Amino acid sequence: MKYLQPGNPSQDAYIERFNGNFREDILDAYWFEDLEQLRLIAEQWRHHYIGNHPDSALGGLPPITYYASAVNSGKV
Repeated sequence: MKYLQPGNPSQDAYIERFNGNFREDILDAYWFEDLEQLRLIAEQWRHHYIGNHPDSALGGLPPITYYASAVNSGKV
């Protein structure tokens, strides 16, 4: 982050894409009663995202699947 120009978030497109997905799937989809409810729903979404969301940079695999295959093959 220290190499990004201030006011230029497009220089970190991966984070911006994740933020967009989070905003659309969580922040725009629910009306929260309190922060604890937000934390609970966000944590459930995070587990779903890393377990089921395919990532083109990982060969179309979800991050958790890619990590497991890397561990099994000795790459990690």
